[in-house]
Amino acid sequence: MERIGHYIGGKHVPGESGRRGPVYDPSTGQQTHEVDFADTAELGQAVDAAREALPAWRATSLSKRAEIMFRIRELLDERKTDVATVLTSQHGKVLSDAMGEVQRGLENVEYATAIPHLLKGGFSEQVSTGVDVFEIRQPLGVVAGITPFNFPAMVPIWMCANAMACGNTFILKPSEKDPGAALVLAELFADAGLPDGVFNVVQGDKVAVDAILEHPDIRAVSFVGSTPIARYIYTNGTANGKRVQALGGAKNHMIVLPDADVDMVADAAVSAGYGSAGERCMAISVLTGVGKVADTVIDAIADRLPKIKVGPGLDPESEMGPLITREHRDKVASYLDSGSAQGARIVADGREHQLYKDSPGFFLAPSLMDNVTPEMDAYKDEIFGPVLSVTRAETYDQAVDLVNRNPYGNGVALFTRDGGAARRFTFEVEAGMVGINVPIPVPVAYYSFGGWKNSLFGDAHMYGPEGIRFYTRGKVVTQRWPDPAKSTVDLGFPRTR
Repeated sequence: MERIGHYIGGKHVPGESGRRGPVYDPSTGQQTHEVDFADTAELGQAVDAAREALPAWRATSLSKRAEIMFRIRELLDERKTDVATVLTSQHGKVLSDAMGEVQRGLENVEYATAIPHLLKGGFSEQVSTGVDVFEIRQPLGVVAGITPFNFPAMVPIWMCANAMACGNTFILKPSEKDPGAALVLAELFADAGLPDGVFNVVQGDKVAVDAILEHPDIRAVSFVGSTPIARYIYTNGTANGKRVQALGGAKNHMIVLPDADVDMVADAAVSAGYGSAGERCMAISVLTGVGKVADTVIDAIADRLPKIKVGPGLDPESEMGPLITREHRDKVASYLDSGSAQGARIVADGREHQLYKDSPGFFLAPSLMDNVTPEMDAYKDEIFGPVLSVTRAETYDQAVDLVNRNPYGNGVALFTRDGGAARRFTFEVEAGMVGINVPIPVPVAYYSFGGWKNSLFGDAHMYGPEGIRFYTRGKVVTQRWPDPAKSTVDLGFPRTR
């Protein structure tokens, strides 16, 4: 069985802990690799490599760092099919979706190429007689990222592109479910001229995570994953004096007003609810119809579901692939049973698909439930799979109240032709990312990604301007070049007059 190891100090390093985990091809259900699980000592080796590389990388000019980012951008564009193929083989998403993931990661590298501009500070001349003040932002040092299985290329790039461009060295702990893409990125970065030790990969499970949270030389931790783990990362990371941004789970609603275009709504709901088999933190999982529009929308969605081609991710005809593991697939499918038992109506049951019944892969076809209420498990939990729930609201106010009372606040969408309603919605809704007739409002790379409430722990969103601020700290310098002949002793507090 081929092993997937670590990447430390510019070299592939096999694990020495003796602990390993399986990696599967979700389309076939077959184990394809074993991945090494790091212990505390191996994480320490990565920290040592990152710490050793830090002084030279920190001293590297902004123009040189930008040049390397441009090279990374070009190589990532050239090799995006290779990167996408690796993540498809281990995650299961269809190749076109994987290509889109790599493209969105590439856009974050493009943003990082502007690091000479992004790190510009301010300067104030003559704040007092002969005194000038300026502000600069400097890197934190060694930083780490802990990333989820659903975007094994894009989310690491969200973190490391800005972190490295700012002058930090980086340690990535990818998901143990699809760890291969991280090593492909490491090799690509090295080919682009990134010095050894600036980017390191440590494979592993909770042991590696805890080692990251406890190591005194890791200054900051970025995380994307479920809310319980995000809370754990934030609590333990900050308790150990680290700067932490921890993005958690989601329950993204799509509110449909009576004036919305039904065909547009149905297309958007199907795309956003079932793309990547629903394994997106920005997937639409709840559609809330205001008034009687839900009936028409449900019919339109149900009409589209049989036409979705479910199949292996590398099959060019497939539109939706399998889920990441058999256990996760079965958990997602269980919400159809609990929803029905609690009073929901099953409009489309993905377990009736032939691939669910007969394939050894981890397939579950698109599923649709109507009459879901906030008391049901299907509404309360983040399902993270191809199960779309429909709720009802009599008025706009009830629909917005439903969203605002939900403990998650990641993304939300409103579909309407009414500009006044859209503006009011943007003003009132409690979520970090809002789409108006856009079902998956993932910000472009020059804005920042992040939710509210239980979807975010910490005060910094990811990538974009907030990413630059997260990976740097401010320093204000007050200086003067006085005439020695005019120097005097003055025990009073400094004044600016």
